Amino acid sequence: MSLPVLVSILWVFAATITALLPMRHQYLPGITLLIAAPVLIIWLGAAHGWGWSALALAAFVSMFRNPLRYLWARARGHRPEVPK
Repeated sequence: MSLPVLVSILWVFAATITALLPMRHQYLPGITLLIAAPVLIIWLGAAHGWGWSALALAAFVSMFRNPLRYLWARARGHRPEVPK
């Protein structure tokens, strides 16, 4: 098994553990995972081909759809409500 695949598996476990935390404790690890994901997806693509990167990107967007939706709204100048 290659190093990018092992790191991806660790990323998935970290994301799962983060999702199990209460909402107020999810922000720091969630942002860290959000920033690390594109780097990992590019690394996977370089090592195994663009098809695997496309699948990883689809999984990433599915998992982080609400934070990405929030960031997209902020980028457009909107003020979306943050859950308490």
